[in-house]
Amino acid sequence: MALGVAVAAMVLGGQSAASVASDAARAATAATTANAAQTAPQGLLRTITKNASVSFPASRAAGQPSGVQAHELPPGEGPEGDSSAMRSHSKGPRGKNRSVDMLRPPVVAPTTVDGSEGLNRSWLGLDGFDQRYANGGNQFSVEPPDQGLCVGNSYVVEAVNDVVRVYRTNGSAATAVSDLNSFYGYPAQIDRTTGLTGPFLTDPTCVYDHGSGRFFLVVLTLEVDPETGAFLGPNHLDLAVSRTSDPTGRWDIYRLPVQDDGTRGTPKHTDCPCIGDYPHIGSDAHAVFLTTNEYPFTDAPGLYGNNFNGAQIYALDKAALVSGTSRINVVHFQNTFLPSGDSKVPGFTVWPAQVPDSHYATAQGGTEYFLSSVAGEEAQPRRFTGMADRIGVWSVTNTETITDRRPDLQLQRGLVHSEVYGVPPLSEQKPGPVPLRDCVLVNCNDVLGVGVTPPRHESEGQLDSNDSRMQQVYYSGGRLYGALDTVMRVDGSLQAGIAWFAVKPGTTAGSSNVARQGYVGVAENNVNYPAIAVLPDGTGAMAFTLVGHDYYPTAAYTLFGSDGPGDVQIGGLGRAPQDGFSEYTAFLDPGQTLRPRWGDYSAAVTNGSDVFMATEYIQSRCTFSQFRTDMTCGGTRAPLINWATRIYSVTP
Repeated sequence: MALGVAVAAMVLGGQSAASVASDAARAATAATTANAAQTAPQGLLRTITKNASVSFPASRAAGQPSGVQAHELPPGEGPEGDSSAMRSHSKGPRGKNRSVDMLRPPVVAPTTVDGSEGLNRSWLGLDGFDQRYANGGNQFSVEPPDQGLCVGNSYVVEAVNDVVRVYRTNGSAATAVSDLNSFYGYPAQIDRTTGLTGPFLTDPTCVYDHGSGRFFLVVLTLEVDPETGAFLGPNHLDLAVSRTSDPTGRWDIYRLPVQDDGTRGTPKHTDCPCIGDYPHIGSDAHAVFLTTNEYPFTDAPGLYGNNFNGAQIYALDKAALVSGTSRINVVHFQNTFLPSGDSKVPGFTVWPAQVPDSHYATAQGGTEYFLSSVAGEEAQPRRFTGMADRIGVWSVTNTETITDRRPDLQLQRGLVHSEVYGVPPLSEQKPGPVPLRDCVLVNCNDVLGVGVTPPRHESEGQLDSNDSRMQQVYYSGGRLYGALDTVMRVDGSLQAGIAWFAVKPGTTAGSSNVARQGYVGVAENNVNYPAIAVLPDGTGAMAFTLVGHDYYPTAAYTLFGSDGPGDVQIGGLGRAPQDGFSEYTAFLDPGQTLRPRWGDYSAAVTNGSDVFMATEYIQSRCTFSQFRTDMTCGGTRAPLINWATRIYSVTP
């Protein structure tokens, strides 16, 4: 499908993209390291054009389950995959040996698990069965789900890898399940009649913008060779904008190329073509903001020497998007970094803030805020310790000029001191039924292929606890709230927990300070993938997964008040361990390292006086005997994946 991209690209002030690259190179040569570290990236003006207008796909019958089929896993996953790209391209917390560091994991008093305070409603969201058998079964088995959720006008839109559905706020379904490829107007993930593959969509995330009354849903799309499924290099952020406040109707589709190799209107970055991984979305009164982490497709060092080019920030003209204008201004802040003395800390997962209702930050001509963390491998290219006691505060100001012929948006950023946090360990699971594991050990139903010798040993695995990157950010009541996954010591045990922050923005990002902060940790259990949403009065809620000695992967939350989070509450009780393909070595290529997947993020959003949340948990439970007879366990899972999502709302 042709990309709707205009070739115009200029730096604010009128230079061409090629001229910018040349001038930047000359400036870098002439400048001292100290000066380079203090210079904020300049915004590059690009334009994109509307690609299509589509209706929410009509209902289509689910595919008929028939066990494990050929090409069950997508590119980048398992023995059939192409390792050049993965869901969340980051190498994760165990990519390198860490250096010795004086910072130590925080010692945290345990938080109590206590009931379901404030819970209004809770329902099963999309799950692995929906993913695998949507679009007539022309889908792959994928994990993790990557939780997208947005709520407005009495509707709830949920999007995960790689399906979408609309509900009403009472939990009833407003649409059938649709695969994301069909929603965005692409061929199926895998045509099981012809064997042809469609584009590879991942990392859905969305926001309902109360000021405009529109839903915005974005995914990363990687173009592939239809015959082989191999990645071709071009990839783009596909932004869907609802025509009205009814998400069951029509949507406009815009495609923003992010390979950054000088093609299709992109700037030319170091060692690209690159992947614009882990996109996230926020909005202020004037612009919609998208951010990505940029990695070269190859093992090349990239700009920062660690196969990383830094976070990219994109500001899009919201009014033009809402009106369905064919040509849209985009301001691109490239290869971002945080100044630290005479050095640079690469920007990593610079998460844009959402706001309750339409309580935008209006100072300095309109402001969008962001938070980031600096303990991850990408943010520590010179000396990786996996620990930190600072976070990044970012802002883009003067957003009201996004509609101008030459917008004058300004990027500010700075490091502020915080509590200690660091890359968490994997999360142990409570032992329970794992029928896929049992099946793998005997190659039941030819799950590994006809005649394949099964492995001698497979065990119930652990869950990925993330890598300390910042998670969802909210700007509310003059404070900037965020949370991340961290290592901590609770009752003497080293485990995964949550660090949260409430930042008071300064007149500049660098003059901000952490007003409140703290931790959530549960004795003998782990909490991970937090998502926080806060109302204007400072109350709110934070969603996450609870898993460990006492709990199967469970959808949990804590209510947020003036003193921070309270006890841990249950939004949806897990019923079994994760039992998906990423847990088992049998589904790896030779030489690949086992990396159990979970997350990669949860979601929480305000809606009036309520907070809606969604996160991954395990709902399916069945025995090996049941699994051998029906590998979907009564339609509650797919043969190679058993994840589910839970949607729940509370009144803080």
